[in-house]
Amino acid sequence: LMATVKRPLSPHLQIYRPQITSILSILHRLTGVALAGGAFLLAYWLTAAAYGPEAFQRANALFVSAFGRLVLFGMTFAFFYHFANGIRHLAWDVGRGLDLKTLRLSGVLVVLVSLALTVALWAAAYAQAGKL
Repeated sequence: LMATVKRPLSPHLQIYRPQITSILSILHRLTGVALAGGAFLLAYWLTAAAYGPEAFQRANALFVSAFGRLVLFGMTFAFFYHFANGIRHLAWDVGRGLDLKTLRLSGVLVVLVSLALTVALWAAAYAQAGKL
């Protein structure tokens, strides 16, 4: 009979310290999944528009609610983050920006650009809505 040997998981979550590159990689995947979910929301909205005014009103009420706007804000960030980080990945594909200092700097830059573009788009949308 073989004795069961308890081996630690590697890397174990209790001792592994996440790095900015791993966190941003996970965020890139999560935003990709979120964008796929957003495609279903867009399809729902368009389908509701095709079904008539009552169905469209119900769908639109969901999107203009506080929860709906929060989801749309998150989708906007997901879009800009996934786009900006995709450009970062393209730079890596040609061998640029692979040293640790540039990896960290470009990671922070991607997050800041994504946040800035998200806020700018929403500010412009609210400014435009105020003019209507």
